[in-house]
Formats: sequence, structure tokens, C-alpha cells
Amino acid sequence: MRTIAIEEHFITPMYHDKVGANEYRNFYLSSRSEQLGHDIYSQNMNIGDERLAYMDAAGISMQVLSFGSPGPQAFEADVAVPMSIDANDRLHALVQQHPTRYAGFAALPTDAPEIAADELERCVRKLGFCGTMIHGHTRGSFLDEKRYWPIFERAEALDVPIYLHPTLPPPDAMKAYFTGYEEFARAGWGFGVDTSIHFLRIMFSGLLDAYPNTKIILGHLGECLPFAMHRLNDHTYRAAARRGLKKTPLEYIRDNLWVTTSGNWYEPALVCTMMAMGVDKILFAADWPYEANRTATEFLHKVSISDGDRAKIAHANAERLLRL
Repeated sequence: MRTIAIEEHFITPMYHDKVGANEYRNFYLSSRSEQLGHDIYSQNMNIGDERLAYMDAAGISMQVLSFGSPGPQAFEADVAVPMSIDANDRLHALVQQHPTRYAGFAALPTDAPEIAADELERCVRKLGFCGTMIHGHTRGSFLDEKRYWPIFERAEALDVPIYLHPTLPPPDAMKAYFTGYEEFARAGWGFGVDTSIHFLRIMFSGLLDAYPNTKIILGHLGECLPFAMHRLNDHTYRAAARRGLKKTPLEYIRDNLWVTTSGNWYEPALVCTMMAMGVDKILFAADWPYEANRTATEFLHKVSISDGDRAKIAHANAERLLRL
């Protein structure tokens, strides 16, 4: 069975030079690497034969690659623009070498939204990429701010999705919620909370009425939104109407949101997501190298769903949404 993984990361020498380390990041990377049995940082840098070998060993046919978090979102335009172009050009060269094994999501310099929109168009029309991955907030500002809307306008015109990927919550949130408890500010909890709230800000801002064909992807089975979406709707649909929104929150989630399996290997969570959103809205992802490819594919093959649904998640939904 063809298996397409769509939240798979790489980094570049410029990332190595610009993204700083700290005690908690270092501990996370070292302890997680020991847990997984491979070095996360070196595998992020590896886009050659070793990556293909890991894919082959797990039965992954294709990776849709994206520049690693925090990506260009952590930097002002003077760094973010060249960082994005460099990452995209490197990724394009890799895809050209292995066109049946790799595809690409564009890195965008969101601090310069008009330049970001143009770079998205270059990546889609000239480089053949299938969308973009944006790593959360841009130095504390969220994509619901109207200065970022040209990115969504261009993505809608190009008919490509925006994958909204986690990053550390903004400094004020880190201080308020995670001071002294930095361990769960990352993938264990904080990433999901920050990303789900970011999506809700986009939804309640009116952006999805301005660009109704916007396609947003969230990882990790939707950052808990499928579990909570009915309660969310029940308590906010009147507030949405008061804001002048054309739909209920539940309708936006069903119309504009897709989710992936990345890093959430729990059958009850997958079944909940399938029941809440429908299997056509779920795509396979591993989250390499922060998760093990083999863990991801073993979960996909063993989970108690029909073979038809398994095929949709494994490849058919990605083929349709990303035109692979």
C-alpha cells in the first residue's frame, strides 16, 4: 500500500547558524533521541540516502518535506526572507533528485507577508510544491492579524493548503503557564494548546469568510479540536454570529480543516477523530525525526479500521488534497 507522510522535517546550515539552543530544548532533543534510537538533530540535517533507508525500512513511499520549527517565523524579514528562499531552493533540488520519494511544503517569511505570498506562488508554480507549512506565531503575532491575510488570499488562489504547525507558545504564555514546568510546554502539551488556539483565532477573525476555500491542516489529530469541537460549538456559536461570521464554528471545522496522524499513536483518539470529522479529512504523517517512522506505519497497519479507510488515510486523501 502506498504510504505518504506529510509532516516530515528537515533543517539547513542557515537554521543551524540562526536557531539558538537552550537547556530545555537540549534536554528534549537528547532525551527524545535516546528514546527513539536515532539522533533527531542529525536526522533533521540528513536529506540523503540515510533518510531514504529509514523510509524504506518503515514502508513509507513518500515524504512531503517541510522546513523545521521554528522556521522563518522566529525571525524578522532580513533573516526570514533569505532563510526561506534558501530552504525552498534546497528542498526543490532534493525533490528533483527523488521526484517519486519527496514533495515539498514551502517555507515562508511571514514577517514580510507580501513577500511571503509571492514566495508561496514561486514555490507552487515554479518549484512544484504542494502548499506551505507555517510554524505558529511570528514572534508573538498570530495569523488572524489582517497584515497576514495576503498569504491566505494567495494560498486560496493557488488552491493549496496551509499546514499550521506548532512552535513554542509566545513569551507571555510561556511565563504565565509554563514557568517552572517547561517540560510540558513542547510536544507533550503546550504545542497543541497554542496551535489549536491559533486556529480558533483565525476562524473567529472572519478570515474564513473572506477566503472561504482556505484549506488548513493541523497535525497530531487536530491538536485536540476533534475531541472538543461539539462543546466548542455549543458554547460559542452565538458569539460567532454576534461577530458577523457566516457559519458556526462546527461548520468551519468541517469545511476548512484537515488533520494528520503525526505523533498521535492512540487508537481511541483516531476513532474519535474519524467519528467527529470523517475519514476523508485525515491524512497520514509520522513527524520524522521527532517520531519514529516505524512506529507510525505500525500504528497505521494495526489500528482497527477498514482497509478502505486505511488506504484513504495512508495515501488517497493526500493524493487528492495535495494533488500528488
